[in-house]
Amino acid sequence: MDITISEAFLPHDDPDAALAFYRDTLGFEVRNDVGYQGMHWITVGPAGQPGTSIVLYPPAATPGLTDDERRTVAEMMAKGTFMMINLATPDLDSLFERLAAADVEIVQEPIEQPYGRRDCAVRDPAGNLIRINELR
Repeated sequence: MDITISEAFLPHDDPDAALAFYRDTLGFEVRNDVGYQGMHWITVGPAGQPGTSIVLYPPAATPGLTDDERRTVAEMMAKGTFMMINLATPDLDSLFERLAAADVEIVQEPIEQPYGRRDCAVRDPAGNLIRINELR
């Protein structure tokens, strides 16, 4: 069976801050930018990988959420405990320096993990945890 990951979804609460982080800091391409009824969806992805995207979405647009659930999502986003994604790069140190210079919230500096992976962790402007693995 041939299955690929097409899109992952991460919430955002500020489209301008999300664009600044994913496009300007990480260097992702903007593939789609859609506004509808005061909400904003932004699709980004790494250059050279047109089949892999991250859709940055307004959590309030999630169908079927109750007001209590929306409040819980907003609280978890504010604490940085709602969503995460793992990325990878062949040059972790250079990317980490670029993130630190851009005043991105650093959760963990590059470190060799006991499970055989070297990585770091940051938060995007919405509080999503971004772990970045070093490709070897």
